Amino acid sequence: MNPSAVNVFLSSLKAGLSPWLFIIIYLLIPWLLSSCGSSSPSSSSRYDMEFDRAPSEQVDVSQIPNAVPKPTQRSRSGNPKSYVVLGKRYHVMSSSQNYKERGLASWYGSKFHGKRTSSGEPYNMHGMTAAHKTLPLPTYVKVTNLKNGREVILKVNDRGPFHENRIIDLSHTAAVKLGIKATGTGLVEVVAINPGQSYNTASAQPQTDLPPAENTLAPISSRTPNTITEAKPSSVGLFLQLGAFISSQNAHQLKNQVNSALSFNQANVSTILKNGQKYYRVRLGPLSSAEQADSMAVKLTKKGFEKHRIVIE
Repeated sequence: MNPSAVNVFLSSLKAGLSPWLFIIIYLLIPWLLSSCGSSSPSSSSRYDMEFDRAPSEQVDVSQIPNAVPKPTQRSRSGNPKSYVVLGKRYHVMSSSQNYKERGLASWYGSKFHGKRTSSGEPYNMHGMTAAHKTLPLPTYVKVTNLKNGREVILKVNDRGPFHENRIIDLSHTAAVKLGIKATGTGLVEVVAINPGQSYNTASAQPQTDLPPAENTLAPISSRTPNTITEAKPSSVGLFLQLGAFISSQNAHQLKNQVNSALSFNQANVSTILKNGQKYYRVRLGPLSSAEQADSMAVKLTKKGFEKHRIVIE
């Protein structure tokens, strides 16, 4: 018992409080404090996905409509300039204008159902919502499953996923509609829908991965379908990229270092032409699954190659 606790104990005796009652309260205080969860993005336990699961009840997702984009004030609690989760700092984007990205999506379910999201709204696993690490809250996005062409419109109202190489966390319903619930992850494209912008659910054009593209959304006819929309699926591959160089020599040097460290020749060099400039990319892949990408990412990090990211094309 620390000195301050001793002083409180002596004071409680003078006040006539039972010593046993004081001891019980004293022992319970740490447990009570540890049980108080935090909705702040800085709380790592808030984003611990262990023991998460799908809802036990059956829900007809075809009756759940897409989110409807509309002008909305920014969340006061969900848009700090930056925040830290699991020791990593994230910087919130000042605008979602022209945001488009391809990567891996995951989903979250009943463990968080009814709990406060980073924007302050309660999480509804049956709603058409999502979590993103850096988009302003709220932001409306179109998410396309690149494997089957399914598309949905979602409202981003939470932070996450804080798993390496994941770009968006979907509600359970969104995951079912996109067809990625069973696999747990999916290859997706995420495009921001800005308030007042016309949109539809046609497939967006593929992105180039390096250097970062300045993507512009063309105005297209507006509609908000209540059911799953399927565009033409694209043939895509999953890669782990370690770098891109103007110099072929530098790229092949990194490739050789990676292959030597991994003890097998999996890294390769490919080229891409961007704005008239040829880039040499060092990559692993195509990979068969998100699990293989995760496994390779862990191996690379252990060998000292910490700069790598998912590329889908």
